[in-house]
Amino acid sequence: MTEATERKRVWKTPPNVPLCAETDIAEPGARSFVLQIGEAFFHGFVVRKDGQVAGYVDRCPHQGFPLALELDRYLTPDGSLILCGWHGAVFEPLTGECTGGPCAGGRLTPWPVAVSGGLIRTA
Repeated sequence: MTEATERKRVWKTPPNVPLCAETDIAEPGARSFVLQIGEAFFHGFVVRKDGQVAGYVDRCPHQGFPLALELDRYLTPDGSLILCGWHGAVFEPLTGECTGGPCAGGRLTPWPVAVSGGLIRTA
């Protein structure tokens, strides 16, 4: 692939794709995932907080950039909120609601995930 070639992106994943063990993500914590689906790629992340998991498409509703500036750094230092590293928007980890910053009132795009038998899978 050359620099001029852009990767095709998809915004949904098939159900029941195993991602990782639930305990592979810190509590609280987050982890990014890139899934190849045919010729295209899905970019998402999973947050683990308060014994629950939530998945989101890795795309800020403000400008459409990925949220993390560094691999897997989606949460504020205290782990209480998701932080867009580009423009400072903050989101509730389990709902995706933007509670501050340039997209206040907006919401992250959910990525359906579920825990089954200790594994996080697409739902």
